[in-house]
Amino acid sequence: MAKRSARIPPLDNPHNGDDAHSPRTLIERAYSQLRDDIVEGRLAPGVKLRVEHLRQRYDVSAGTLREALNRLVSDALVEAEGQRGFRVTPITVQDLDDLTDLRVRIEIDALRQSIRHANDQWRQDLQEVYTQMSAIEQPILPALIQRWEALNTQFHEVLVANCGSEWTLRLLRTFNRHSERYRRYAIGLGQGRRDVHNEHRGIFEAAMSGNELRAALELEAHIRATPELLKSAAREGMDVFGAPPANTATPSPNFERRANSLPSRRCRHLRLGTLAGLDDGATRSDASVDGHDGA
Repeated sequence: MAKRSARIPPLDNPHNGDDAHSPRTLIERAYSQLRDDIVEGRLAPGVKLRVEHLRQRYDVSAGTLREALNRLVSDALVEAEGQRGFRVTPITVQDLDDLTDLRVRIEIDALRQSIRHANDQWRQDLQEVYTQMSAIEQPILPALIQRWEALNTQFHEVLVANCGSEWTLRLLRTFNRHSERYRRYAIGLGQGRRDVHNEHRGIFEAAMSGNELRAALELEAHIRATPELLKSAAREGMDVFGAPPANTATPSPNFERRANSLPSRRCRHLRLGTLAGLDDGATRSDASVDGHDGA
């Protein structure tokens, strides 16, 4: 029996079907706003999260705010510091490497399973989101970064939607939220270094044609390009995590920004095809360059 393609749900709206002033809805709203502010860099990595300041910023009670922060602790976007409160989880090169390796292992396998169970609805969904994303990523204008980010996320979700494992999809959604934190910093570094549209086209064409080996290789190279870009910039002496990421508002002066140091470490070689299972005859064409990042 053919597996049905999992349709991508609309963006979460904490007010749908609920009283906007109910405790549960207020927690959902605070959680969603905090999560977005962390992922998009308005609350900087390592920043101390002071409940009194935050409750005013998000217009909720201290109890509601703590509940939302505890949910973000479960998402690993916030760290609890015992009696000292909370802080935004720092970002480091080591964490990015760990995240990237795990994402590659799981997302590539999910992609291959999804291609094996491809159907007309899956191809239609993939064509639709790819067309929308392509229209705004050549190049991405600053005003469209958030729209592009949403489409990029949807593109990756549709690619693996037919993998047959809800747990895999949940894990990949979590990985994507953490990856987006790093993408925001990499976007400003991508000028003249990457052609993300070309990378997406390679993945899309291989997936649509049913070539799971080629699609796996293209996807691995695409995912690993972001950490390679950040580490390359660091080797050139840039403080890649020392300034707010692209297209984010300056954090409120009420929030103390904790400096992030970038460890000096030698970049590992890009391990193309380590999980894709390609034979010796399969090679990947060199990517051209463009003005943004997007794994």
